[in-house]
Amino acid sequence: MRNKLAISVLCLGFATTAFAANTPWWERPTVCKLDPTKCYNVMGTGYDSGLWDSDFGCWGMKIICPEALTTGEDYPTPMGRNEISKGTNLNKDFDLSILNGDCFGARKTKNNGAMASVDGKYVRVWCNGILDNPDEYLENGEITFGTEPTCADLADYGYVATENGKCYGKFYDPAKYYIECNSNEITPSRIIVLNGADYSYSGGNNITDSSSAAKLFDSMEKTSASQREIYFKK
Repeated sequence: MRNKLAISVLCLGFATTAFAANTPWWERPTVCKLDPTKCYNVMGTGYDSGLWDSDFGCWGMKIICPEALTTGEDYPTPMGRNEISKGTNLNKDFDLSILNGDCFGARKTKNNGAMASVDGKYVRVWCNGILDNPDEYLENGEITFGTEPTCADLADYGYVATENGKCYGKFYDPAKYYIECNSNEITPSRIIVLNGADYSYSGGNNITDSSSAAKLFDSMEKTSASQREIYFKK
């Protein structure tokens, strides 16, 4: 019985030695191997797949843009999933699901990009060139972190705080329109057509002859003259 056991052990040792000799070292069971688990299904631009997320026990960290951080970083910073979920050192005005170049974090917007989040509140995104000193440039225009321009500030350049596509700032030619403002409000009280025409007038069939046309033009001329006396005093 002892002889059989000795032969069995000898055969087992020989088989193990033979397996080790014929198997590459990296495939042998005694070699420690790294856990290949990935933190994200797809990791391309915006991720660092070579960093180990110890909280979740997986590979890969999301790279956060510096402007989306509250720590004053100058460069993109890799962050673990747990840190991101807690909102640690993150600016709440930024959406970390949006890839912004080679990192994640774009300022939150609404109204098709015409409004942007600043300190938890949404402000107007002004069309390029309207603000004197913009604090930040976005895809659709510019924003200011301070006081927005008043109606009078904009009217000096012929602009009105009206949505113009994906930004604010609609231009009215000063030679054709007068923008009337009230104190420090942003929007004008009314916009006056300087040629005296009623822009809501549809025409219809009221003008049937030259006499009717002459009366209409006479009325337009008087209205235009009165408006100029009020708003363009010498």
